[in-house]
Amino acid sequence: MTHSVVIGGAGFVGSWVVEEILKSPDSKVTIIDNLISSEKWNISLDPRVTFIEGSAAKYDTFEKIQGPIDFIYQLACFHGNQSSIAQPLDDLENGLKSTLTTLEWVRQKSPQSRVIYSGAGCAVAEKTWDSPEPVREIDSTSLNHDSPYSISKITGEMFCCFYSEQHNLDVVRVRFQNVYGPREILGAGIWRGTSSTIWRNVIPTFIWKALKNKNLEVYGNRTASRDFIFVGDIARGCVLAALHGKRGDVYNLATERETKILDLAKLIVRATSSSSEIIIIPPRNWDNSGRRYGSAGKAKKEIKFSATYDLSTGLEETIQWTRDNLKLIEKSMQKFTDEIK
Repeated sequence: MTHSVVIGGAGFVGSWVVEEILKSPDSKVTIIDNLISSEKWNISLDPRVTFIEGSAAKYDTFEKIQGPIDFIYQLACFHGNQSSIAQPLDDLENGLKSTLTTLEWVRQKSPQSRVIYSGAGCAVAEKTWDSPEPVREIDSTSLNHDSPYSISKITGEMFCCFYSEQHNLDVVRVRFQNVYGPREILGAGIWRGTSSTIWRNVIPTFIWKALKNKNLEVYGNRTASRDFIFVGDIARGCVLAALHGKRGDVYNLATERETKILDLAKLIVRATSSSSEIIIIPPRNWDNSGRRYGSAGKAKKEIKFSATYDLSTGLEETIQWTRDNLKLIEKSMQKFTDEIK
């Protein structure tokens, strides 16, 4: 039976990766998660799943894994940009240190394992407000980054390359674009220093506010854009990279479609039949990203990955999931009432 370890497997993306792995009947999964930005209710109830509550930044956590390991998916991070700005040392502990500890433990204790590392497309994308070129799998980046989160993600890739070259570890990297979909729970986990602990990413925030007929806030510039990719496609791409990716290489998981944030807000308002107004507010002083989207040509050719969900279909499923789980989401958000006063 193939054994996969999923670090961050109780999280939004991680829970989908676990589900994707388990589609193979000859698979079992060990989840490692410290529940900083996730909840236990995301953990699969499949009897082939074992859960270890703990940090991947600590060697002792890995020592609890039972049996040989075929694949290790390193999906852990300190979610997200603004939380990392508020608490950079926590970002280091839960992002980069988790990656380095994983690689070092594999080198010493499980060198036969293949490591799949989740990078971030934003870490190598050009910061531009002009018409963007699709971001390819380049191996260079500016020294100027918007957040410790971005720095941790790209430095994690550097360590992956180092361990692949110097210690002959079998490491494959994937770079996510902006992931959305069911199970991204507003307020999941513990307080992470700012109100972004609750609001997390733009799509779950916009959907919740639209369902409550609250204003949707678009920061700064009407042309800002991202490449939004459904979480099911991301999970499938991670497993395809694990099975077919070239040792030491990197693959973009992207839709190759650019969506302006303003257009996204309008689409969500229409899809939820909301009376929400869309308002433009001043830009965030840390956010220098403008327009971007990713190229998936290499992933299509080498690991047979292409995104199957268009934005409308993905939003429809995510909106319905949010409607079905409003009470659960609001309970999660209400944990932090005292912190945001």
